Amino acid sequence: MAAPAKSTDASITVTTVSTAENVPLQYSLILDHLIGGKRQIKDLNPTVMGALPSPQKTEEQKMIERGMESCAFKSLIACVGGFVLGGAFGVFTAGIDSNVGFDPKDPLRTPTAREVLRDMGQRGMSYAKNFAIVGAMFSCTECLIESHRGKSDWKNAVYSGCITGGAIGFRAGLKAGVLGCGGFAAFSAAIEYYLR
Repeated sequence: MAAPAKSTDASITVTTVSTAENVPLQYSLILDHLIGGKRQIKDLNPTVMGALPSPQKTEEQKMIERGMESCAFKSLIACVGGFVLGGAFGVFTAGIDSNVGFDPKDPLRTPTAREVLRDMGQRGMSYAKNFAIVGAMFSCTECLIESHRGKSDWKNAVYSGCITGGAIGFRAGLKAGVLGCGGFAAFSAAIEYYLR
């Protein structure tokens, strides 16, 4: 008796499987509705999604946005920022330097306030020019490399640091250019690692 029961169960199972293959499953109907041609395209309006509505940008706003994202604008901002920070750094270092305003021909003479301020201004202007050039070069090359690569990652800063350091150091020779490239690239990599 036990043997015929097994054969009957097998025939029932086969029959059930054959009828289940002909009837579409419920989840396939749901997937067909969600992914198939019956799906309606929904407007992804921010107000529907729970955010505040944002008005469409005008052509003037788009033009200003494109201008602010350009490499020339970024370089100009870096140049101005470098000039200001370099000037402040130069005046600060001149203020703590004990040799500011001293005349090498007459070292025993005490410098006047005007001479000290003139030397501080000259050092501040020198630092400001150097920082402005370095900032503009770095920012411009980083923006150009980012535009060329189409990626915004840490490698852009490293490549830009190498180009900037190499260009500045190359004035003193090939060895100085290579050392400048490596030094600026390493410094840029460290800054990117710390900031990201």
